[in-house]
Amino acid sequence: MPAEAIPAFQDNYLWLLSSRGKGVLVDPGDAGPVMEALESRQLELSTILITHHHADHIGGVAELRSAWPNVQVFGPEDPRIPADFRVSEGMTVSLEALGLGTFEVLEVPGHTRSHIAYYGGGDLYCGDTVFVCGCGRLFEGTPEQMHSSLSKIRRLPEETRVYCAHEYTLDNVEFALWVEPDNEDLKSYQAEAMTMREAGTPTVPSTLGLEKKCNPFLRFDAPAVVMAAQRRLDRTDLAEYEVFGEIRRWKDTEFD
Repeated sequence: MPAEAIPAFQDNYLWLLSSRGKGVLVDPGDAGPVMEALESRQLELSTILITHHHADHIGGVAELRSAWPNVQVFGPEDPRIPADFRVSEGMTVSLEALGLGTFEVLEVPGHTRSHIAYYGGGDLYCGDTVFVCGCGRLFEGTPEQMHSSLSKIRRLPEETRVYCAHEYTLDNVEFALWVEPDNEDLKSYQAEAMTMREAGTPTVPSTLGLEKKCNPFLRFDAPAVVMAAQRRLDRTDLAEYEVFGEIRRWKDTEFD
């Protein structure tokens, strides 16, 4: 079931799933807009899924708990997150009672050390691990960890819908074209994304198939991306995580 994007802050998306009069929120960093959405749709908040501890992902939890005391909050093994249920790799979160299926928990450290994602029904709620044509900064993790996390995500079916938490797409595409200026899929998608944003339409969700064609952080083994990292480091014996790490450093130091 497609999730609804609730815009918040400058560029966040807070995700709302609904069924049978119940609502499920992913990363409600701001209580205000999601409370308005729930109340206008006459939904009772049932469940909150948290991917990581940053304030723009958990900042609304306390207020939402006050309004809906029976809400169940799921999050990773991290004391910084106000969760009722701690979940980790291989565990599942069942929303069958709401008609929303079951979500598998994936551990995807890199952006933060305890970051997780939820995968089910062909949908991936990945927080700040993957963005459309981008990925999260490495605040607490290492290039090796993030490479492993992205490799795990890359093995999911190509039709997987990727629900990330920010509208960073146009900037990400611009950087991706620095890395792969001859990527025709990327050029085509840039035009599509610009049209969507001009119309006020979110570019999220993406699909994993699109990301594998266009996202340089998922293309750490693509010849053009490898060559770009090799030129910058003046080395040819790069492991995949080193390719990823150099592309991430490039964006951090020369683009953002």
